[in-house]
Amino acid sequence: MPRAFQSLADLLNHGFDTVIDVRSPAEFALDHIPGAVNMPALTNEQRAEVGTRYTRVSAFEAKKIGAAMVARNAADAIDQHMRDRDGSWRPLVYCWRGGQRSGSFSSILAQIGWRTDTIKGGYQAFRRLVHMVVYDDPLPHRLILIDGYTGTAKSDILRLLPGLGVQMLDLEGLAHHRGSLLGGFSDDQPSQKAFETAVACALVGLDPARPVVVEAESSKIGKLIVPPSVWAAMCAAPRIEITAPLEARAEYLTRAYADVIAEPEALRQKLQPIRQHRGHETVGRWEALLAEGKMTDLAAALMADHYDPAYAKSRAVHEAERIDTVRAERLDTEALVEAAKAVAEIVRSA
Repeated sequence: MPRAFQSLADLLNHGFDTVIDVRSPAEFALDHIPGAVNMPALTNEQRAEVGTRYTRVSAFEAKKIGAAMVARNAADAIDQHMRDRDGSWRPLVYCWRGGQRSGSFSSILAQIGWRTDTIKGGYQAFRRLVHMVVYDDPLPHRLILIDGYTGTAKSDILRLLPGLGVQMLDLEGLAHHRGSLLGGFSDDQPSQKAFETAVACALVGLDPARPVVVEAESSKIGKLIVPPSVWAAMCAAPRIEITAPLEARAEYLTRAYADVIAEPEALRQKLQPIRQHRGHETVGRWEALLAEGKMTDLAAALMADHYDPAYAKSRAVHEAERIDTVRAERLDTEALVEAAKAVAEIVRSA
């Protein structure tokens, strides 16, 4: 009997030893249950072949060829991944809708003697539970935003908070992006669905009775959209502002964006879209600093000419409640720890 889960928290606390996703590698790459292992019942090519047989020949022929493929792939998975599993091992298997692929795969494992089960509704059921958290239901968590001009080390301060006993949600970390024009990491960003899964699972692991600190973001982080329930809570959340002198911010950004600075031509290309907003003369001045290798001066110019005016304009349009301000004269490691302690104290008192 397939296992039905009523909430995302219930599913994440499933109690099985291993979760096996038997969907194709392409389906798995787009999104999957956290911690699941991909053991495809059908490869990408086999899934396409079965689908073609279904539409062009008959459902019977598609099922017949598909069953043979699933049996061979299950045998390979058992041989490659399950040889060391004893009789007490309990796997939980799912596919797209909790149908034939997971049922067939699970049945083979059960015949061996393992106490296996499937997820009722498969990945689609999991996706509905994620959707409930980040689309349908208002967040039960009370958010507090860390705000401030570009270069005030908000992300670094945020990531120090768990060590100080403060809950936080790291949207940029989950999105694999720094949240600015220059902000991509070396890894590609996840799909929108995978991002929403990561956000939903992170929220389920947080205590709604205690505040959750989030960095102030726009509604998009790179190519990804902040899920509606999270964005609505962020728009209504009070803020703690971080301030620091322009010189300290420029030095910090030079360190934080060392990977971007290491590729001057790629950086120059990233500056081009700003021409329409700041003009050719301004961008030309930035390019000159880049060509001369004056990276700290370039960081200061980018903030003074572009990021700070944009932030001030946004603040004027979207004025929010400000709980307190943390002023940092420096942004070295020691100063960031002190700033994080100050933020933690404000959160506990809020």
